[in-house]
Amino acid sequence: MSKPLSISSETAKKLAEHLNVPIEHIMHMPKHILMQKLAQLAEKDKEEHSE
Repeated sequence: MSKPLSISSETAKKLAEHLNVPIEHIMHMPKHILMQKLAQLAEKDKEEHSE
């Protein structure tokens, strides 16, 4: 079992909302997967704002 990520509860809450998963999933998600999800969110956000 991996240790919980060292991100703020506010960040975890926002990620959970954007990824549509429970906060517990965010806190125990492997770091490389979390980074991949963040990159996808950033790309999606960039596309939405450039249109």
